[in-house]
Amino acid sequence: MRHVILPLAAALACASPSALANEAYVELTSGVSWNDEATDAIAGIAVGYDIDLDERFFVGVEGTAEKLLADDTRIAWGIGGRIGAELLPRSKIFAGLNWQSKDCGECGDAIGLGTGWEQNLSEAIYVKLEYKRLFVDSGEPDANVAIIGLGMMF
Repeated sequence: MRHVILPLAAALACASPSALANEAYVELTSGVSWNDEATDAIAGIAVGYDIDLDERFFVGVEGTAEKLLADDTRIAWGIGGRIGAELLPRSKIFAGLNWQSKDCGECGDAIGLGTGWEQNLSEAIYVKLEYKRLFVDSGEPDANVAIIGLGMMF
């Protein structure tokens, strides 16, 4: 996890204070998680903070809580970062990397690598589509997650 946090901290430290957008956000997510053994619905929440590096590029940190809507699962807590760009007005693409805790007693924790797209619906409301590949520890099968989110920026 140190390999994820150190580059993110360095990128945040290099951001010019005059370029800070102060974009905190909170979002509700829903989608599907699948691997070789099962396909399940998933729901969650994410909170984060994005910092503009310039007029187009940004970096951010994000915390998540996701729950497979299946028996014998628990909330998987995650923390990570993302980097992206505003390609069109009111539209962002991004890539992210995060660590996620176990979602069941015998499961391993996971590293998630993903990409997504956000579209502002107004000054404060946006929708998001995201795909993550979860590389699961402890010999468990890796998983895929596709979600849609509805969020609010502050």
